[in-house]
Amino acid sequence: MVEIAAAFTRAKALNFSASYHSTNALMERIAEGESADMAIITDVGIATLVEQKKIAPETRRDIASAGIGLAVRAGAPKPDIRTPEAFKRTLLAAKSVTYTVTGASGIHFAQLIRDLGVAEPINAKAIIRDGLAGELAARGEVEIAVQQISELMQVKGIDIIGPLPASLQKTTVFSAGIFTAARKADSAIALIDWLSTRETAAIIRSKGLRPLQV
Repeated sequence: MVEIAAAFTRAKALNFSASYHSTNALMERIAEGESADMAIITDVGIATLVEQKKIAPETRRDIASAGIGLAVRAGAPKPDIRTPEAFKRTLLAAKSVTYTVTGASGIHFAQLIRDLGVAEPINAKAIIRDGLAGELAARGEVEIAVQQISELMQVKGIDIIGPLPASLQKTTVFSAGIFTAARKADSAIALIDWLSTRETAAIIRSKGLRPLQV
C-alpha cells in the first residue's frame, strides 16, 4: 500500500492515511465503534461487516490472495517440506518455531498442528506472537518461522523454504469494501479501482501476493 499510494496520488490527485494491523485486531476496533472510508481485510472479515451492515455489499471486491510459507535464517539449511510427511518431520526436528497469535496464518497453523497430532511438542518449543514472524528467524532466535509468504518477504535476513504442501495450505483472500458510514465514498471507490489496475497488479505480485482482478 505504501508503494501504491505514491502512484495513486500522482494519477488521481488523491491521498489516504491507513491503519495497518491484522484482520482480527481491526475487527475488534470496528466492533468498538471505529470506522473509516474503506477496509481491506480478509474476505471473511468483509463478509462479516456486510452482514453487520457496516460495509456496503455492492462495494465488496476481492483484491489479492496469499499462501502460507516457512522461512529460516539466511544461509541456514533448508529442510524438506514438500510433502505433508516431510513437513511434519521438519517441524518435529526443529529446535524452535514461531507463528502468530491473531493472524490468518497463525490461526491456520495452530489448527493444522492439532490436526497432525503434533500440537503439544511444537507448542512446547514455539514462540507465539504477533508481528513479522520472520524477524525472529533473522535474529537466530528461532529455527523456523511460519507466516504468509507476503509477510515473510518483508523481512531481510531470512530464506523462504517454500509454501506449505498443497493439501495443508490455506489461501487467504483479501477483500476491499466501503463503509456505509464513509465520508469520502467516491475517493474510496477510486482507490479500490486503482487496486485492480495492471500497474498495481505488478506491485502485488512483487510482494508475494496473487492479484485477483487482472
